[in-house]
Amino acid sequence: MKQILACLDGSVYSESVVDNAAWAASQLNAAVVALHTLGRRNVGNAPVDLSGNLDASERETLLAELAELDAVQARLTQKRGRLILAQAKQRLVERNVGEITERLRHGDVVDTLKDMEGDVDLVVIGKRGEAADFAKLHLGSNLERVLRGASRPVLVAARAFRPINRCLIAFDNGRSIAKAIDFLADQPLLAGVACELFAVGSAREADRPMQQAAETLARTGLDVAIRREAGDPAEVIAERVRDAEFDLLVMGAYGHSRIRTLIIGSTTTALIRSCKVPVLLFR
Repeated sequence: MKQILACLDGSVYSESVVDNAAWAASQLNAAVVALHTLGRRNVGNAPVDLSGNLDASERETLLAELAELDAVQARLTQKRGRLILAQAKQRLVERNVGEITERLRHGDVVDTLKDMEGDVDLVVIGKRGEAADFAKLHLGSNLERVLRGASRPVLVAARAFRPINRCLIAFDNGRSIAKAIDFLADQPLLAGVACELFAVGSAREADRPMQQAAETLARTGLDVAIRREAGDPAEVIAERVRDAEFDLLVMGAYGHSRIRTLIIGSTTTALIRSCKVPVLLFR
């Protein structure tokens, strides 16, 4: 049975992650694995070593108090994690997801995803993390690392879920979007969803491959239109998503190196940041 991995961190995006996972599970007839990672201990908040200023008895007392504090924090962190998963499971049940598994894991979320990715068909993650309310213009600190390392499609959830009736597929004739077309032709994720293949630029060399991609999707029963516009890809695609009221954007992710991204920026990052709809990404 297909599996969808929903990554939950307790942020304001968690409900949207659950709702997007429930939608995908319904489309794919899939099970959902709800994942919460506890993370590594934050040593940045560790107290300064003052033991040299204390006598033996005071040092022993201090160490005992710190050990107890660590134990209390660990218990609270685990309790919070279990609560996050329990709330997610309840919401998934309310959305008629039949098979649900809860996973509470220690460690880095990127490493955890690499360990689990081989058993899932789709990963769902929030656009921003626990500091979402304080980072309106920034993506979650782990998101780019997850996307660059992903071997499975990643659905990046927007702040709030809405029914997905119309989908824009950003076509650039690259390997990543070819992978997306193959996936969408093979899986019923977009069944019942009106699709538009959208290319940016005046060059015509990609028109035939785009027509072939549209024919491939149409053979699966999808309603597919084709459109091309000139301009800057990040700006034009974002405007098209907004003005035509699409509910989902599909695109390739990070087609260039980190160095090039550092120098000239990334279309992927710009679109995830600016579009207020979920973005399905392929590497």
